[in-house]
Amino acid sequence: MMAFLNSTLSRYLGRLYIIHFLSLLALLMGVIYLFEMVELLRRAGKQGDVPLPTVFGMALLKLPDVATTISPFAILFAGLYSFWQLSKRSELVVLRCAGISVWQFLLPIILSAMAIGVVMVTVINPISATMYTQYSVLERLHLRKEQGNVIAVFKQGLWLRQDTEKGYAIFHADKVEPDWRLRDVMVLSFDHENKFESRIDAPMALLKSGHWVLRDAVLNVPGTTLRKLEKTRIPTELTTKDIEESFSSPKSMGFWGLTSFIDTLDATGFDSTRVRIQFQSLLSQPFLYAAMVLLAACVALRQQRQGQTLIFLVIGVMTGFIVFIMSNFLQVLGASHQLPVFLSAWSPAMIFTLLGAAVLLTLEDG
Repeated sequence: MMAFLNSTLSRYLGRLYIIHFLSLLALLMGVIYLFEMVELLRRAGKQGDVPLPTVFGMALLKLPDVATTISPFAILFAGLYSFWQLSKRSELVVLRCAGISVWQFLLPIILSAMAIGVVMVTVINPISATMYTQYSVLERLHLRKEQGNVIAVFKQGLWLRQDTEKGYAIFHADKVEPDWRLRDVMVLSFDHENKFESRIDAPMALLKSGHWVLRDAVLNVPGTTLRKLEKTRIPTELTTKDIEESFSSPKSMGFWGLTSFIDTLDATGFDSTRVRIQFQSLLSQPFLYAAMVLLAACVALRQQRQGQTLIFLVIGVMTGFIVFIMSNFLQVLGASHQLPVFLSAWSPAMIFTLLGAAVLLTLEDG
């Protein structure tokens, strides 16, 4: 009978928490969607020729990315609200009178939060990456009016397309060194009618301000003999930052494709630290969600017994921002090679789990 009661109670607490999480997440996404729409309409108004349905579609494409960003806040606030509701209806008092410890009624909620984390990582994140990529394309075409530059990285090397005065050029390099020297470079030039004009092969190309510098190159123009060029320049508007951000933005990579993309970056010579941190952060996300539930319990259970609702709300909001700021700060340290990748990604989950458990052990008789 007790096992059935515990099973029924666990399902009730888990279902209650999931309902509160989904409700809060939908509410937060709705509010953010309105603000995003206002911002996109403002930017579209400056261009003057962006269709309204396109703007609405761009805001919708960004929603899954918003969901992955605000989900830790929703986890925390859902925990706060769930404990507040249980306290308001005196269900916590009944649970304690029945001899159920704080760890027993927290367990189904923690497991529910971790299950949400697994779904967010394995399902929502890949969807978010795909839709964010589409959003980035529409933003570049309609709001930034950038159409010419396309950059991709594969195991075979770097491929880059850029506009030129006569048409466009396609670059290929087998490897990229840290100082932005491209090795074994091939440049194919085309006119505006997509007609092939020339090919340049060079052992090395260096990206400098406003141009590519190719040394010891060989120029091949159809109908003419090969020409050796000791040094030639190709104008470009690209910068190293443009190239890095175009293909290494963690938002544009789904969970299931991160490991192969890390291997590709390492093979071509690019720094894969940011992507490694993203991958490890996704792995730690279910445990971070569990830590959020523990922090919510520390705040909500203590304050509700004292009847300090305002302090309860303020501390809850501050806790969420502290977790957000600390997580981002540690990731920045990791991206700048000040911390190992594992520590920068897993530290927030470990720190706040230990902190929440220690506070509960101190305050509760468990």
